[in-house]
Amino acid sequence: MIHTRNLTKAYRNGFSRTFVLRQVDLDIDEGEFVTIQGPSGAGKTTLLHILGLLDAPTDGSYEFMGEPVYEMSENRRTEIHRSQIGFVFQAYHLIDDLTVYENLETPLIYKGLSGPERESKVADMLDRFSLVAKQDLFPNQLSGGQQQLVGVARALIIEPTVILADEPTGNLQSQQSEEIMETMTRLNETDDVTIVQVTHSEKLARYGERIVELDDGWVEDDYQIDQPEAVKTGH
Repeated sequence: MIHTRNLTKAYRNGFSRTFVLRQVDLDIDEGEFVTIQGPSGAGKTTLLHILGLLDAPTDGSYEFMGEPVYEMSENRRTEIHRSQIGFVFQAYHLIDDLTVYENLETPLIYKGLSGPERESKVADMLDRFSLVAKQDLFPNQLSGGQQQLVGVARALIIEPTVILADEPTGNLQSQQSEEIMETMTRLNETDDVTIVQVTHSEKLARYGERIVELDDGWVEDDYQIDQPEAVKTGH
């Protein structure tokens, strides 16, 4: 599904260049749950943004679902970003002056769905995440956990093939973090959604099945991890 070779990101600073990613080779199969870890400044978020077509590398290649991303037209990249990639941000990125319902409906409008189709999908997500009673509230009327649930629901409503999650539970309490991670685990196991998450938490990293460690822009390690039943079920 995701295939990069020699992916490099650098910024020019006078006569020198500052490297954020260095020759990253990464292969992620459909249905995997992968965690990207590393210290601050390792390049984790930059890599996630490139995979999500929010940024472009300085050098290297990237194939998404077998298509070379940088040979696509701008319209094709936009179509993939809107229809196949769900982003979950640490800072939520909800639209402040839209209600919960409207925040969930917005990506469906971009996708071109009809009014009845949008209404059906939003109702399903509100019910799935127990947000029906909150649908007319604005983001600043919600708790952090509720805002993050809306963010997850918004990422899922387009029925993406991959979810890219950047510290998805970084601002939440432990119980809320576990609830959101269990939701993503169910999506991965039941709906075969590919998940790539960035997290500093060793505990949350183990919800996945593989860890990619970045340091100073390099891939330092890439390995499978054991899956204790207690982590996968949340018990």
